[in-house]
Amino acid sequence: MSTPILFVDRDGTLIEEPGDFQIDAYEKLRFVRDVIPSLLRLRDAGWEFVMVTNQDGLGTEAYPEAAFAGPQGLMLQVFESQGIVFREVLIDRSFAAEGLPTRKPGIGLALHYLRDRGIDLARSAMVGDRETDLQFAANLGVRGFQLRTAQFGGEWDWPGIAHALADAPRQARVQRTTRETSIRVDVDLDRAAEPRIATGLAFFDHMLEQIGKHGGFALAIRAEGDLHIDEHHTVEDTALTLGQALREALGDKRGIGRYGFDGDGDGDGDGDGDGDGDGEASGRADVTLPMDETLARAALDFGGRPYLVFDGAFRRERVGDLPTELVPHFFRSLCDAAGLNLHLRVRGDNDHHQIEALFKALARALRQALRRQGAELPSTKGTL
Repeated sequence: MSTPILFVDRDGTLIEEPGDFQIDAYEKLRFVRDVIPSLLRLRDAGWEFVMVTNQDGLGTEAYPEAAFAGPQGLMLQVFESQGIVFREVLIDRSFAAEGLPTRKPGIGLALHYLRDRGIDLARSAMVGDRETDLQFAANLGVRGFQLRTAQFGGEWDWPGIAHALADAPRQARVQRTTRETSIRVDVDLDRAAEPRIATGLAFFDHMLEQIGKHGGFALAIRAEGDLHIDEHHTVEDTALTLGQALREALGDKRGIGRYGFDGDGDGDGDGDGDGDGDGEASGRADVTLPMDETLARAALDFGGRPYLVFDGAFRRERVGDLPTELVPHFFRSLCDAAGLNLHLRVRGDNDHHQIEALFKALARALRQALRRQGAELPSTKGTL
């Protein structure tokens, strides 16, 4: 099996960079936040590490070798004491004006990794704090991550990088823009986070938050729609965009529960396999969820065939700023875009409770169905 390599910049990435840009004294040595636990996580996932650093004029009178070697040796010793060993340390000593191919973003020092068949370059990556590190990654043909710093920007922190590389997360970002709406949805099915929702409809936001919170995955939705006309386009297009994001994040659906199971192992919470009292196992993720006087049930299948069965009725025309007639329409649009078979049933006296229970039941069913359970494709057809 080939090995993925994480190429890592030094100053500003592994250790904090001082104002004079030279770590030439022990007291200047400060490790970047979360770097050690993140590298340990990657090590445990099979990654090896190569340090690649530009050290302007190292070995000159202005930057003596001895001044560099002490802090460098201590840094490596600390990493090794925590179980982190660098396969190689690549140092370019030139100045930028010289334009040498060994200086990042040039890849002269790393060319031998392109010829090593034991290296998995498709999975390898580069982490640094500057644009030149991203250029180095592009020149090497690997994925680049720019660490977030006050000086150079960037959008990544070390835990996020470790998650992206070690977990191979199922992520998607979908932008849908029409003359009526502009919707962006971000999902990460392997990371829990507080949902970030903004659609211009407060009650709808509250319902969408239930999907992320109780579904157990990171969900961000931002929608701008023609609410001066009515709510229909915003609700429908949000459902379509969310469904597409779920579909893209799942990829070929290998390893997912597809249907899912609850605490008693039968998938519905009532001990008979489908919750309808007939003793027949349905095979779907079947969740029964109470909310005061309301009882909602959701059963779903990510089998690729969109279909909605909705059994419920609302007394009010609106709950907050959401027309109740759009509730089943949201679920239908979600099914169409996600390739989802969804059965929903709700009974209750309070329409707010009924709608919220439906969204929560859907979320809990999604949590079961999306959970990774191995590497097999859950289908006898060989495709979903």
